[in-house]
Formats: sequence, structure tokens, C-alpha cells
Amino acid sequence: MTTQIYMHGQILGTHSFYLKAGPLHPDEYSELSAKYFLPGGETGTAATVLASLGVGVKIDGTQIGTEVAPMLREFYKDKSVDLSSCYFDPNYAGLMDYVIVDGLVRTPMGFFQSLYQPGAHQPWNMPKEADIVAATVCGIDPFFLDATKAAAELCVKYNKPYVTIDCAHTEYLHQHAAINIVSRAECLNNHYKGKTAEEAYKLLTDTTDGLVIITRGGDEMIYGRRDQPPKYMKPFKTEVKSTLGAGDTFKAGCLYALLNKMSDDETVRFASACSSVAISRFPLPLNPPTLEEVQKLLNK
Repeated sequence: MTTQIYMHGQILGTHSFYLKAGPLHPDEYSELSAKYFLPGGETGTAATVLASLGVGVKIDGTQIGTEVAPMLREFYKDKSVDLSSCYFDPNYAGLMDYVIVDGLVRTPMGFFQSLYQPGAHQPWNMPKEADIVAATVCGIDPFFLDATKAAAELCVKYNKPYVTIDCAHTEYLHQHAAINIVSRAECLNNHYKGKTAEEAYKLLTDTTDGLVIITRGGDEMIYGRRDQPPKYMKPFKTEVKSTLGAGDTFKAGCLYALLNKMSDDETVRFASACSSVAISRFPLPLNPPTLEEVQKLLNK
């Protein structure tokens, strides 16, 4: 398999639980209609979507362990996703999260904050130079401190354009990215609290030559580049089954667009269409968007 896209970031085992009848309430029993243990995380989900779109992908980042690794290997055995750079730790179960899903609402839980406590084991790998050299474009999640910075520096060294997410304008990862996708929930409410999306857009575009996309759930996206006025686009309308993986699918769409040298307008439309298809079904890893489905929505 030829690696077209290399990604470094979160590769999880996601336990997802779909509620049968409405949201959770204190001290009340809730029936589940389905539960799954499948690949997740920003990089894991994006890899699944890219494989469905027909792209060869190599992933690294989170170390995989005794509970997560068997599931990942079984799931990806017939897909164009290369796990060979992922370090297997026999003394570690692997990083997992737990998500309760009720249509538009999802409640993720896990132990991520504990990874950044003083003296904590940090279960992720440094990127391998050869993996980045072999790729055409890359994706980098912003979670792994020195390892993340090293991945970005290697991309710059070898002139490999990369997509990242939720980086502030002061960060190296943002300043050298081909595309930075900033979500309202993850970035605007933290790095740019109290600022309008347009004010954040100005700060972000002033500090990079790349494309900045600010996503705002069901509201209009804002996108553009340095010295350009912001452009706006409404997401495609769809009946929402689950929003789990929507942002990761949008990232996958941007990576596909970057690989295929799409224009900025085409990139945002394509990524939005991917995300729209993704939220119309559950669970996403078993029903990822296909290129035919995305093109059909775009043509509509």
C-alpha cells in the first residue's frame, strides 16, 4: 500500500453508547439501543474516513496496548490504513474514551487530563522522519507536546503540507499549517474567549500563509486567508443521527482536498459534505462516507 497521507495524533479505542429514548436524567434508568468498541480519536476516525474515500494512510501517535491493539488490527486488516509505526506496549491497555450519544448531543469521557500531570506516563510516540518523507500530505493533532512540534518541524523541513486543528495563532503548528481547522467548541471558547469569530479569524489569518477554517456546528463556517475578508458557508443540511466524529470527518475531508489540490472554496464544500454524510449515521466507523456519497451531495 502506498502512503499518500501520514497522520500523527490521537488513535483511541472508543466505547460508544447510543441512547434509545432521549437524554440522561439523574437517578433515572436509560435504555441503550446499541453499543460499540471501535477506532476513534481525531486521527483514528480521520484514517477510517480517508480509507473509505480511497486513500492510502499511515498513522502514528498514541501508543496502542493490549485492549486497543487487537481491535485496531482486526478493524483495519482489509482497509488502506497502515498501523506499522504504532508502538505496541504489552503493559498498557491503550488509550480509550467513552461516549454517550443522543443525536445532536454527545457526552465524551475519559482520562486525558491525567496524561499531563507531573510525572505521568505519556503514551505517545515521536514521529518517524521516514514516514513524513514518504507521504504527500500530512495531518497533525495538537496534543502531544514535543512530539507534535517535531512532526510539524519535519513537515516544514521536507516541504510537506499539513492539516491541523484547534491551534491558536501564537503556535508554531498553526503558523506553518496548510490548513488549520478551528472549532467553536474547542478553540473559540478557550483561546479566543470573549472575541467574535471574525476577531479570531483576523488573528489567525494574520499569522499564517495557510487556509483558516472556523467551524461553528450548524452555524455558518468562516474561512479565508491573510489579507482576505472572511468568507461564509452554511453546512449542508441533513437529518442528524449522531455528531460523534463530525469534526474528525471534516478534517479528513480537508486532507483529501489538500491531496487533490482543491481550491479553498472546493475544500470547505468537500469537507462539509463529508461531515454532513457522517452525522447522518451511527456508528461512523462502520458506515464512513464514500466518495460517491460525498459527490452526490455536492452535485445536489
